[in-house]
Amino acid sequence: MGMMSEFKEFAMRGNVIDLAVGVVIGAAFGKIVTVLVDSVIMPPIGWLIGGVDFSELAYTLEEAGVDAAGEVVPAVAIGYGEFINALIQFIIVAFAIFMVVKAINRLNRKPEEAPAAPEEPSEDVMLLREIRDSLKR
Repeated sequence: MGMMSEFKEFAMRGNVIDLAVGVVIGAAFGKIVTVLVDSVIMPPIGWLIGGVDFSELAYTLEEAGVDAAGEVVPAVAIGYGEFINALIQFIIVAFAIFMVVKAINRLNRKPEEAPAAPEEPSEDVMLLREIRDSLKR
């Protein structure tokens, strides 16, 4: 079997195609969540805490300046506001995935079987019980 035919067999399996569809939908969902967090969730939160734009929050280690050669040196800063946005995006995506998995598990759950009635003991067991009961008398 040649390499091309092996690759074709691999690529045409249902699992690979399902995975590709999942990746594409996941990327699109990621963009939706990014816009949701950046444009819908964070502005009201920033407004409630005093007009803070989280994406602009940063701790500056060194201010921007001009070096000896006259070139502009950008500021060195830790952008923790972007981290907060990314963290909220992660929580939203994780919750959405949790809800999807929970729904799938609910659909795949097999109905619980009612406890079966106890089986009738075999004739040997019944005979032994009769002998036991007669010996007790």
